[in-house]
Amino acid sequence: MKKLNFAKSLLGGVCLTVAFPVCAQTDTEMKAYFMRAIANPSQAVRPGKTDRVKSGRTDEARRRVWSAWRAANNEADEPKLPALTPLDSARRGQIVLPDSLEPRAVMDYYWGVKGDTVPAAGRPFFLYLHGSGPRDMEWETGLKLARMFDDAPSAYMVPRIPNEGNYYRWWQRSKQWAWQWLLRRLMLQDDIDACRLYVFGISEGGYGSQRLASFYADYWAAAGPMAGGEPLKNAPAENCRHIGFSLLTGARDNGFYRNQLTNVTRMAFDSLRTACPDGYRHRIELIPGRGHSIDYRPTTPWLASFVRNPHPKVFTWEDFEMDGLHRAGFYNIKVDRRPCDSLRTRYDMRIEGNVIDLTISDVHYQTTVTDPMWGIELLFAKTYTPATGGSLTLFLDEDMVNLSKKVTVNVNGRRVFHGRVRPDVGSMMQSVATFYDRERIFPASVCIRY
Repeated sequence: MKKLNFAKSLLGGVCLTVAFPVCAQTDTEMKAYFMRAIANPSQAVRPGKTDRVKSGRTDEARRRVWSAWRAANNEADEPKLPALTPLDSARRGQIVLPDSLEPRAVMDYYWGVKGDTVPAAGRPFFLYLHGSGPRDMEWETGLKLARMFDDAPSAYMVPRIPNEGNYYRWWQRSKQWAWQWLLRRLMLQDDIDACRLYVFGISEGGYGSQRLASFYADYWAAAGPMAGGEPLKNAPAENCRHIGFSLLTGARDNGFYRNQLTNVTRMAFDSLRTACPDGYRHRIELIPGRGHSIDYRPTTPWLASFVRNPHPKVFTWEDFEMDGLHRAGFYNIKVDRRPCDSLRTRYDMRIEGNVIDLTISDVHYQTTVTDPMWGIELLFAKTYTPATGGSLTLFLDEDMVNLSKKVTVNVNGRRVFHGRVRPDVGSMMQSVATFYDRERIFPASVCIRY
């Protein structure tokens, strides 16, 4: 593959690429760029001048970029994951969350492995989120359950929620900081399989894992909330096309409409599966005769059969805010500017040959059913209108398109780019700084305005 360095040049609605003279990017310069991006993710902008990547040298360039990324993370002034030891004698770790997001918040966690073998690709990893009872009791119960589940060989993190109180949740912004730290650190672990990461939880952890399943769907292989049931506005099912999704709730678990909302989620996934038979694999069941307590053992063995596809050619992403924060990107899209006046944006991407079709829409929700007691919005109708006024970076690799030929990008039916997209180290650096993902070191990129 070939790789070029780009400057951005705008002509009408198209972001064209202009080749810079080749400028050698030293390992020290790359590490400094990554140090800035780790300290401040908004610094994950495209480097101005970087090496081209010659045909046949793409993997070599990836290794060099990843080595610089690893070195930057090793030097970062932040907690590191402990060495993995057996979960029977689980090690404890601790993450101090930023005071700017939540004062005096510390997330303790158990961290360990089950099984004596290490698969060639690394161990599957499970993140377990506990319920909303007294946190020390819930945390210890979580460790006992993790040891009991039949999913070895596996690695586990069992965190304790940092604080307690009314409307204190796993998905709020301080915990989002922790999950992004965790995902970044997991990708650096050679003994963890980057394509077999799973999130699941019970009760409040069920709500949390359902939200995290949709919000971070490009990282998970599968997700398994239990005894939960979120309104779908909080966890759009459309984002879960390429992950396995299990939701098990007692048929008599009517607290906060958990059984009803589980059924709504089942109908949504059934409909999506019918429309997209290659995706939305799910197991959503109401367990007969059970209330808030169910058999938790079936979930992780089901999840463990799924492997992540880190660069699909077709996906849908509803970019929604969680506690006021949006993702920087999803799969191979980085949002540079969100569309004008849009709180939510839907991106539908499809690649056929070297033609990339993007449908980008503003999402409009209308609440159709509201709970009369607590005012919980339960059901919604969604409509879409074409989005305008945004810009994005579209990352590409040799498995998605033929980089030796011209690429066409259409947005909402209008051609916005047609030309060669040449590999360069800058695209690799920016994609790593954006996603932290060793499976998404994209060698090429196109900047699009619409």
